[in-house]
Amino acid sequence: MPDKTDYDLIILGAGPAGMTAGVYAARKQMDVLIISEDVGGQAMWSAGIENYLGFIFISGPELVRKFEEHVSTFSIPQQFTKTTRLTRQGETFRVDTADGRAFTARAVVVATGKSPKLLGAPGEKEFTGRGVTYCATCDAPLFSGQNVAVVGGGNSGLDAAVQLMKICLKVYVIERGPELRADAIMIEQVKAADNVEILTGTEVSKITGDAFVSAITVGGVDGGEPRQLEVQGVFVEVGLTPNTDFAKEVLRLNPLGEIPVDCAARTGVPGLYAAGDVTDVPEKQIIIAAGDGAKAALGAYSYLVRRPSVDDWGPRAK
Repeated sequence: MPDKTDYDLIILGAGPAGMTAGVYAARKQMDVLIISEDVGGQAMWSAGIENYLGFIFISGPELVRKFEEHVSTFSIPQQFTKTTRLTRQGETFRVDTADGRAFTARAVVVATGKSPKLLGAPGEKEFTGRGVTYCATCDAPLFSGQNVAVVGGGNSGLDAAVQLMKICLKVYVIERGPELRADAIMIEQVKAADNVEILTGTEVSKITGDAFVSAITVGGVDGGEPRQLEVQGVFVEVGLTPNTDFAKEVLRLNPLGEIPVDCAARTGVPGLYAAGDVTDVPEKQIIIAAGDGAKAALGAYSYLVRRPSVDDWGPRAK
């Protein structure tokens, strides 16, 4: 018997937004499928979470495991693959995946989150997984007692620096702009550490090594003299890109590549909802993503029950 391919609702992504949407869809007894490359999304990167209601402190991986346990009680089918294309024909959506399969549904929730931006420096690709990393929470313990560089002076970069300065011999914080861009309290912590050196107006021009990273070359963005730093780890924290390339045929995106939504998680395309960091909702937080995932699933349920006309969706409709 062939695998089932047609559903009431398909949820793209299994982070806090996608998993919450799955729970709400299952409670409404919707015929739902979750498609995602992984489980947890960016929540997996957090060493400590102190602002998710019900937990005074919990690590990202621990919280994701609790999410998984909750989702598993509903026996929601999941496909672990990448979504490559989302299209719409009439009132049916089609989801194409990297493994050559296609799934259809009458409603879709996009909750695919964001991915780390790359430096684009020579050596970055070659040494990824061999000293170049994009997740301090995941990989910081591997560099205990060593010299490391954090590239990026925003909140994510300084969060990585705070984690690393407690266990590493030396931490370089490299920021292309003229000053650090993180919250003041984080900047104070980093500046107060004896083993942290801050390099502003600086960029990485090359990453070198043998089997693993052994050094990076940095220079001033205005053409200053290059300098070689002996490091064994390079933590890239230069921002995130919304995972929306697959949806460009059916959705309009904002200049940042995010999906504009209204307060009901609607995208402007009837039957198509979005939730979490992939949207233009401000304040990217786990609890906000989870709440928006709930709204998206409830909205999809209401849509499937009532099937409003296209005119009901106003000027956002594509």
